[in-house]
Amino acid sequence: MSYADVNGLRLWYEEHGDGPPLVLLHGGYGSVETFAPILPALARRRRVIAVDLQGHGRTADVDRPLRYESMADDVAALLRHLDLPGAEVLGYSLGGGVALRAAIQHPELVRRLVLVSTPCKRQGWYPEVLAAMADQDERTGEQMRGTPPHQLYARIAPRPQDWPTLWARTGDLLRREYDWSPEVAALAVPVLLVFADADAIPVAHMAEFYRLLGGGRRAPGGDGTARPLSRLAILPGLTHQEIPTTPLLPHLVLPFLTHQLH
Repeated sequence: MSYADVNGLRLWYEEHGDGPPLVLLHGGYGSVETFAPILPALARRRRVIAVDLQGHGRTADVDRPLRYESMADDVAALLRHLDLPGAEVLGYSLGGGVALRAAIQHPELVRRLVLVSTPCKRQGWYPEVLAAMADQDERTGEQMRGTPPHQLYARIAPRPQDWPTLWARTGDLLRREYDWSPEVAALAVPVLLVFADADAIPVAHMAEFYRLLGGGRRAPGGDGTARPLSRLAILPGLTHQEIPTTPLLPHLVLPFLTHQLH
């Protein structure tokens, strides 16, 4: 458990377990604690490196906007700081956007990618989710005081008074349009997409994302050799908020990380 000085940021990270490196990136307003229920299962097979992104958890904010691209550069800088020429990266929600940008911007550092409840474009969220994102600001942060995410932030953040600022900066990020479809289609790294069947993302976008990765285009053949490198999983009976802690997630992720590529 330590800080890495990267890109003008004191980036908090924790290491658990042993094996090939697996980086975990939490969602908005979260921290490494997001993955606490599933971390032991992952750490039995992997050297897990859990990160608190800019302005989240134990990583204090700095004087720069909150952007997927710059946070992806932070993750890449951490891998170089740890002398890891390549790693598996798992990101959830906002952290999934960071993980995806890391694979796009630093393909030499990402060996396999797991994206949990993450779209590849802003319009991949349900309209009502986009509306809620657009309303996130300092006032919303004040209204969220006393909630479990705020209680954790107040306990671990270097500057607990930055809570409303985190909401303002996150709202600014979430209101920005993006569509990474062309870059997704050009990815060479194997990707596992994981969604809940009651996610904040429509099933139509899940299928669109998977198709960009080469999935759903043709039958795999009788022996399965024509199947794509990437995978799609939709977990039943779960929501966007529940999926990062379900014990089903390690059961999906670990086989994907270890299967032989054809």
